[in-house]
Amino acid sequence: MKRVALLGMPNTGKSTLFNRITGGSARVGNWPGITVDLLSGKILLGGEMVEFIDLPGIYDMHGYSDDEQVVRHFLHDNVPDLVVVVLNATQIERQLSLLLQLRNLDLNLIVLLNMADEARKLGITIDRRTMSRMLELPIHLVSAKFGRGVPEALEAISRTLRYPTPGMAEDLRAQLENDDHIETEMARVLSQSVQIPVRLSDSNTDRLDKLMLHPLLGLPVFFFIMFLLFKCIFLLGQPLQSQVASIFTAIREMALEPLLISVLPPTLHGFLLDGVYNGVATVASFVPVIVLFFLFMAVIEDTGYLSRAAFLMDALMAKMGLDGRSFVMLLMGFGCNVPALMGTRVIRSRGQRLLSMLVIPFSLCSARLQVFVFISAAMFSPDHAPLVLFSLYLSSFAAALLTALIFKRKFSSEEPFVLELPPYRFPTIRQLWLRGWHEISHFLRRASLFIIAGVVLAWALTNFPRNAVPGSLDTWAGIIGSELTPMFAPLGIPPELTIALILGFIAKEIVIGSLAVIYGHHALDALSTTLAHQLDWVQAYSFMLFTLIYTPCLSTIATLRSESKNNGFTLLALAWSLWLAWLISFLFYQGARALGY
Repeated sequence: MKRVALLGMPNTGKSTLFNRITGGSARVGNWPGITVDLLSGKILLGGEMVEFIDLPGIYDMHGYSDDEQVVRHFLHDNVPDLVVVVLNATQIERQLSLLLQLRNLDLNLIVLLNMADEARKLGITIDRRTMSRMLELPIHLVSAKFGRGVPEALEAISRTLRYPTPGMAEDLRAQLENDDHIETEMARVLSQSVQIPVRLSDSNTDRLDKLMLHPLLGLPVFFFIMFLLFKCIFLLGQPLQSQVASIFTAIREMALEPLLISVLPPTLHGFLLDGVYNGVATVASFVPVIVLFFLFMAVIEDTGYLSRAAFLMDALMAKMGLDGRSFVMLLMGFGCNVPALMGTRVIRSRGQRLLSMLVIPFSLCSARLQVFVFISAAMFSPDHAPLVLFSLYLSSFAAALLTALIFKRKFSSEEPFVLELPPYRFPTIRQLWLRGWHEISHFLRRASLFIIAGVVLAWALTNFPRNAVPGSLDTWAGIIGSELTPMFAPLGIPPELTIALILGFIAKEIVIGSLAVIYGHHALDALSTTLAHQLDWVQAYSFMLFTLIYTPCLSTIATLRSESKNNGFTLLALAWSLWLAWLISFLFYQGARALGY
């Protein structure tokens, strides 16, 4: 039985022509040398059965996409008696290259210029005879959609099949073997130097997207996933954090205190132990929590779910004057606000970019996360602490959306949003490690720059002037806290925590370390106990709400200024976040007290 292969570029109407020729007799078949199924159909042509095979659309015979390799392997292992090259007559100038490549392979060819009727409507005139003479190939004009020219083309195919092409198969295989060598070399290099994550099949991706992108269930599923993320961070990270803190406490008590206290004056060993060492220990104890947070976020991002979250939120964000890109930047802000602000460069509209930059500082960044993990563990039960973390996460979104809603008219935009949804992938260990290490190293660099300096500053504020009792209201910190009491007392925030908030303006990572210095505790367990005795849960939650929303750190402010290039916008971002933090904490604290809590 003779075998005819249909070959052409995508969107040439090749499959339409195949269906018109074979009618309802097409079936799926396997072929030697390839791993995908191809459609084939048998018809009676010129008194004998002829089998037509519909090959995948390709752009280049020497390319290495999956479809191009399928076609090349098919021709190598199943040399057809005739190749029917289907070209789109309306795009003939872009399709001749493939025909010329096939002609050089010495295949038995016939050319069908499909969509000839559309080409005529577009004013395209093709001199079939001249082209046929120049290419030395039989060429026919057809319209597969309406069947025009198809009977004549079938007669030409039948005539061509009467003449054998001796030696064609050997010549073709010899020419294709050069490409086979390139394929083999390419596979060898890729296997030894490139890691490609395992991905779900298209059908499984579609099935999963029906749930993840469901109009009603998509958002609840998204928030449930984020709740699980924070629950896992707390349940796994809090014990690790306690272990690391215990190790540093033991080192201080067993080695540093006996060594330094005996040889150094009180002021100097107090500076080294309560200032410098406490700062280092505080940073180190939070590393496990930060590692877990970025590992989980890397899993969400690398699996392709982050883009789907942006797609889900796009409709809601559009009502606030933003779009899915702004939501992605908000999620990036969970790690650090600075790269998220720089990421807004992908937004071309200046109005929308400024609005996105205004809301990003409300993201619950990793620096704030360590504050909330510590206070939640100190003030709430293990069952309630993850819910507290999740509620703060929702509060950060609420503050961002409220801000966008209020300022969307000032920073309006008409720019359309286009988003590509990647397939679901299984992240590799190497990807997770690289992502986690990048973020942790960034955290540690910030720590070395801000946290230790901040904790040392806190030590100085709580130990001077010299005649004051350390940590008392007579110290500089006590005086500042007392002066600010009228502003923070309505929020339920005592003077000691007010000092930590002021230092948190430098960097939020400083807050817990400065509290340890202010209260004079070198162990986090002792600090937790002191906070639990001084505060009730309403005061603690009010403090966390203020920490979540109020003025971002110095690095974020500097980035806001450099990216916006506008002092007025930077001042607006500072003043608005400070005022909003005070208002929300005030409403929460006074409302809870009014309800009897």
